[in-house]
Amino acid sequence: MPGLRSLAATSTLALALTALVASPAGAITSAEGEVAGEQQYVVLFAEGASAAATRAAVEAAGGTIVAENTEVGVATVVTTESDFASEAAAQAVIEGTALNRVFADVPESQKGAGAAEKSDAAKNDLRSSGPGAAAATGAPATRPSKGKPVAEPLADLQWDMQAIDATVDGSYRHDKTAGVLVGIIDTGVDGSHPDIAPNFDAELSRNFTVDIEVDANGDPIDGPCADEPDQSCEDAADVDENGHGTHVASTIGSPINGIGIAGVAPDVKLVNLRAAQDSGYFFLQASVDALTYAGDVGIDVVNMSYYVDPWLFNCTSHPADSAEDQAEQQTIVTAMQRALDYARDHGVTLVSAAGNGATDYTKVISDSSSPDFASEPGEVAYTRDLLDPASCTSMPSEGAGVITVSSTGQSDRKAYYSDYGNGYVDVAAPGGDVYDNAEGTRQYPGGILAAYPAALAEEEGAIDENGDVVVPWAVKNCDASGETCAYYQYLQGTSMASPHAAGVAALIVGQFGHADKAHGGKTLSPAMTESILLSSAVDTACPDPAAFTYVRHLPTGVTATTTHTCEGGPTKNGFFGDGIVNALAAIGR
Repeated sequence: MPGLRSLAATSTLALALTALVASPAGAITSAEGEVAGEQQYVVLFAEGASAAATRAAVEAAGGTIVAENTEVGVATVVTTESDFASEAAAQAVIEGTALNRVFADVPESQKGAGAAEKSDAAKNDLRSSGPGAAAATGAPATRPSKGKPVAEPLADLQWDMQAIDATVDGSYRHDKTAGVLVGIIDTGVDGSHPDIAPNFDAELSRNFTVDIEVDANGDPIDGPCADEPDQSCEDAADVDENGHGTHVASTIGSPINGIGIAGVAPDVKLVNLRAAQDSGYFFLQASVDALTYAGDVGIDVVNMSYYVDPWLFNCTSHPADSAEDQAEQQTIVTAMQRALDYARDHGVTLVSAAGNGATDYTKVISDSSSPDFASEPGEVAYTRDLLDPASCTSMPSEGAGVITVSSTGQSDRKAYYSDYGNGYVDVAAPGGDVYDNAEGTRQYPGGILAAYPAALAEEEGAIDENGDVVVPWAVKNCDASGETCAYYQYLQGTSMASPHAAGVAALIVGQFGHADKAHGGKTLSPAMTESILLSSAVDTACPDPAAFTYVRHLPTGVTATTTHTCEGGPTKNGFFGDGIVNALAAIGR
């Protein structure tokens, strides 16, 4: 699948703390302190516990609070006590702890080109090299405009927008999202990108993380901060050095400005709520604080294209997990649900990606990816078989009150990588499937085209010294004057599907919402927004036969075959939920 500001100095063992810049009064408090060599925990307090009681309990267990979210009842704690977790469990006001894990030794399998990066199979498949890897760069989208008016120069490559009627002769004619706020809880947003800047809300945007340069062994995690474009570990709230969040934001709300593409809701305001490291890891405290902040400042919709690390599935009783790990996973679920509830109770519609594991979340499955980063030297992910969906939860996609989105390709089939499940998926949306064509071979327009930070394009070798694109998965386009140019990249994943649904949710708020007297702009209850989103989605039945086989001819010459079974009826099923979102239908046109 495919995020906030620090209280403490960054060191080789420092983890991201909470972004606490200009937070609402009383919601978050902080204290500065050096954390090098100390262990960090996120501590969950009993609901209603007083500040005095929580601080006393943490001190009694041998810890010190360095960041606290009083609205949700969690805090980041540092300690040098090896038995802190057990001592904390003995305190009446502490419900649980989760190790805010130090990267002690990143396994070789999780190390990228010079730095660790959270694995994304869908992205890796799109970019992987091999015979024919650069082929089909200019292949047409499957839904060309056929002479119809287009919003932007690259609109013909946006098969995804055509699929959901987010076009000049579709929903764009009726867009009323001026004043609607969409929060991007992700790796950050490049607020200077020419196809994002006009809609970027710099005043409300926040960064709740701090980059982690290296692990305990000196191996790169987020990489040297001095080498970053801003030369800082504490990135400004308009920076994205990963690219994931910028792509998501662009899909939701790139403006109609004659430069490249348009998003689902071109008049919306985009708010960066960064909760992830450059390497793509999302820590618990940052996610909790981003959601709380969203509720406090009047965000209407948030997009969450990720899961909270280090556990893809948080299980309360799996025998392969230690008692300490089971307690940690329960803490993650409880803390996240509190934050989700807080945001939703404050008017935030919650939208999340279903995941890229190609698995049915309603069935007993295995997880061989957790924990996905190390807390102790030599620790690696291990396989947990027979995961029971009743006792294992992926957050935030399985959180109560969350709209979960699966991914489709150009032909409207469920994407080969998309997770699914009858009762798990709420709606589907275009997320890309580069193998969704008659030949089953990779074609880049089968991915989703959206904004690409120029500094990242240069760093990743996607452009040369002249600024020209040299890879098949990126595109450059300039405005009519040739003076303003921007870069875009093809990505695929449920991370790309979720923002399409979030964009449609924003359109619904704009169309049916009422004045938000507390924050300005518009507001609409999450329950009403969700109801309209689901009821307006285009019913899409299971394939016939329901056991659908995907055939992919990979660039390496290997042919991959997988079969997924769709359960449910024509109006609600495990592949598409209540259907594929539609921008025009959602606003009643």
